Amino acid sequence: MVDDPRWFGRIAAANSLSDVYAMGGKPLTVLNIVGWPRDLDIELLGEVLAGGLEKTKEAGAVLCGGHSVMDHEIKFGLSVTGLVHPQRFWPNGGARLGDVLVLTKPLGIGPATTAIKRELATPQLIAAAMAQMATLNKAACEAVRDLDVHGATDVTGFGLIGHACEMAEGAGLSLQLQASALPILAGVLDVVRAGVLSGGCSRGKAHYGPRVHIAATVDAAVGDLVFDAETSGGLLLAVAEAQADKVVQRLREAGAPSHALIGRFAAAVAGGPVLTLR
Repeated sequence: MVDDPRWFGRIAAANSLSDVYAMGGKPLTVLNIVGWPRDLDIELLGEVLAGGLEKTKEAGAVLCGGHSVMDHEIKFGLSVTGLVHPQRFWPNGGARLGDVLVLTKPLGIGPATTAIKRELATPQLIAAAMAQMATLNKAACEAVRDLDVHGATDVTGFGLIGHACEMAEGAGLSLQLQASALPILAGVLDVVRAGVLSGGCSRGKAHYGPRVHIAATVDAAVGDLVFDAETSGGLLLAVAEAQADKVVQRLREAGAPSHALIGRFAAAVAGGPVLTLR
């Protein structure tokens, strides 16, 4: 999804490390997992691995080795081992009635990377997307680890709608999202309006659409974007409303790409939607 091999390594590593941060944990060790075409310059692989090592060191983790195979397509990621207290980890379905939902990175990576692959992205969008994907969720996780985070996940391949539905259903609740509060990468809505969306968008709509209600007043581009896949997205944090301001302040001070309050968990309604976007 990007042409620069070192950025590719950084992004893949950040994406892999994110799963530990999404549980409130600390990465300890990583293994490189590589698939590499036989006829591709091995020096490019060195750049990919160097980018991954940069992010591993930034996370405070240790590279212990790895595994590599010849493959027809480039593949790179990390197998990550982390540590979290068994009574203080953040479960996917831990949200409580009345909790607010906070998102720590803007949306829009799916359309942005699709535009990159189709050579339709502006230099500004390319730079912003690469920088965001390579940003670790470390600072956001550490900033709020001691607060009342009842549930969490990270936004990746199932898009905002998929991961938010997962949180709500896991908690036995419904979720009300505010479209106007969603943080979105600059320039992405123009890309969406031009019809540039990943395949994950249509698959997301087909799978999650029956569980979701989108108000007629919501911009159609936003209504599409929320279904599209993200790569190395931000954390979704279900936090007690009484600590919402403190969470936002902590995230702002930590330099998280976003610190947006985007929704609220409510009681589930029999036969009603799991998620409503207004």
